Amino acid sequence: MCRNIKLLFNFDPPVTNEEVRSASLQFVRKISGFNKPSKANEEAFSTAVEEITAVSMKLLSSLETTAAPKNREEETAKVKARSALRFRN
Repeated sequence: MCRNIKLLFNFDPPVTNEEVRSASLQFVRKISGFNKPSKANEEAFSTAVEEITAVSMKLLSSLETTAAPKNREEETAKVKARSALRFRN
């Protein structure tokens, strides 16, 4: 999975539309191979981002869990600690 796509489910405060759109943009960039599409592909690229954003929001709003919501600051600290271990050389 693309390391730039962040876990978005079960957070307090809940995920924002902008966070879902950013993850969708990263996903489309990854599968298309384009960081920025050419003019010829710009419409298809933008449409894909918007459609994936909509589907992702629908998915996130329909998921259920009995687990307590995760704290964003704690999860960020965990990611930074794992990254520090991984890249400490």
